[in-house]
Amino acid sequence: MTSAVDDDLWSAVGDPTRRRMLDLLLVEGEGTATTLSRQMPVTRQAVAKHLAVLDRVGLVRATPAGRERRYRVDDAQLSRAVAQLSAVGAAWDARLQRIKQIAEAIQRTRQH
Repeated sequence: MTSAVDDDLWSAVGDPTRRRMLDLLLVEGEGTATTLSRQMPVTRQAVAKHLAVLDRVGLVRATPAGRERRYRVDDAQLSRAVAQLSAVGAAWDARLQRIKQIAEAIQRTRQH
């Protein structure tokens, strides 16, 4: 089982623009704020800010590339995020199953 849910990590991947950037980086292998902004409906400055958030939580790693920084997805941190998502999904499935059992028990009680 994974450790406690990392709120900063979840906040970072909760944004659709950042998820799209992660998708692009996974497909292309790497990118800069400039190259990513050409494929996004936001400015280069907005892309740079989103990349900074992803970098802060460790989902991407930056290396200097001239006047820019080249970003790549950190596979280990992405795997950690996926494991957390799976764990939370399983926990909620168990909770929902318990709620269903309680509701069915109440329904049976009312029918008698």
